[in-house]
Amino acid sequence: MWLPLWPLASDDLLQGIYRTSRHNALELRYIETNPQSMSNLLVVDIDHPDALMRAMWNRKAWQPNAVVENPANGHAHAVWALAEPVTRTEYARRKPLAYAAAVTEGLRRSVDGDKGYSGLITKNPTHEQWEASWLTDHLYNLDELTEHLTVSDFMPPDSWQRTKRKNPVGLGRNCTLFETVRWDVYRVARTIRKRNEHPTPEDRHDLEAAIVNLCQGMNSTFSEALPASEIRATIRSFYKWITTRYTGWLDSRTTSQSKSAAYHRNTGRKGGLKGGVVSGQVRRQKALERVSMLEAGKL
Repeated sequence: MWLPLWPLASDDLLQGIYRTSRHNALELRYIETNPQSMSNLLVVDIDHPDALMRAMWNRKAWQPNAVVENPANGHAHAVWALAEPVTRTEYARRKPLAYAAAVTEGLRRSVDGDKGYSGLITKNPTHEQWEASWLTDHLYNLDELTEHLTVSDFMPPDSWQRTKRKNPVGLGRNCTLFETVRWDVYRVARTIRKRNEHPTPEDRHDLEAAIVNLCQGMNSTFSEALPASEIRATIRSFYKWITTRYTGWLDSRTTSQSKSAAYHRNTGRKGGLKGGVVSGQVRRQKALERVSMLEAGKL
């Protein structure tokens, strides 16, 4: 297992979860699935009495690494381990994150898993209350799992990633946070940069404050909010990207205004050319129709 040094853990989820030492956490029934800010375990919650069979059925080449089962009802968590972890808080790595979310959805579909499972907490496979089946020590990559899921017709289409879900869970929350907030972050950054020729300490302070408000506001809309540590890391990632990579922030105000004016001139010119071509085509079509009507004696 890949565990944080101080993972979230609990013996009773109804009583809440809390951080404790790894040593103590391994004595409890439920434990945090992945380290903070990254994922190398993809976990699916299978709320069916035949969960183990579903996890193993017809997938010899891509069985989960482990299935942790509740012997009282047969429900289980199926776990696939990745060779390379996926970061959940780096804006520059949002595409691999979205990819991992889609693969997790495919794995969920393959066993008819719980749509509402967030993946934050999993059954502790070392706890005596659960029965753990260790099936393989192979570490998967996302492309490998995608190939199997595609052949089996479980991989969601590309449109799935673009669909806005009312209640995103798991890695989907991180994806929604990035894809929803980033446009507002760009807009705010451009607005702030109009105030001075070059970025000032006050500009940077206001940018950071705006990013904090945007990220925390979006996180508050999730039915199960992302941990505060992930939000803080995401805020830092957004701020770093804007202040080191985004030309709308790095360019001087004069340069930005010149680029904007040139863009609008070019857009207007293209629109005018397109409009002229279309207008000419319409006129020619009407002229041809008039000639046809004259020849037919209708005019």
